[in-house]
Amino acid sequence: MAEFPPSSLQPLAQEVVELLKARRETVSVAETAAGGLISACLLSVPGASAVYKGGLTVYTLKSRLAFAGWTQADREKYRGPTTEIVGQMADHTRRTLESTYAVSESGTAGPTGGTTRNRTPGYVAVAVSTANGNQTREVETGSSDRAQNMVAFARESLQLLKEVISQSVTPAL
Repeated sequence: MAEFPPSSLQPLAQEVVELLKARRETVSVAETAAGGLISACLLSVPGASAVYKGGLTVYTLKSRLAFAGWTQADREKYRGPTTEIVGQMADHTRRTLESTYAVSESGTAGPTGGTTRNRTPGYVAVAVSTANGNQTREVETGSSDRAQNMVAFARESLQLLKEVISQSVTPAL
């Protein structure tokens, strides 16, 4: 078996879980192109059950309608992943699972894709939802390697989550 989680993600997942545990906060996940890798990385850390509220891999439009809070109008106007879309998924997931944070991503892992920027292989939009709003980012890896992009998308998601947690005010305990 190949190394799991990928060595490039292990320290980041560990740091996120430790930050959440120290702060007595929680996280939930809604992911698409990372294929469950964000959740799997977090859950590979011993003690993750204290902070992980749940996750979704909503890879298809139908699954987003069923589980991610999408409406038929969202489906009809869908033109590929955007920061707005991942922000909405993160908000829905955070509220539904009653977590402190929710991280969400959607992108094009490749090797094929479309012609618009947000549909080219290597593009991902990431969001972290908090009670005080969302932080988002877009990243382009420049690669069409599907597996490498999935790892890169998980890394970007965990990195943004770590940054948001680190910047937020520690709750009174």
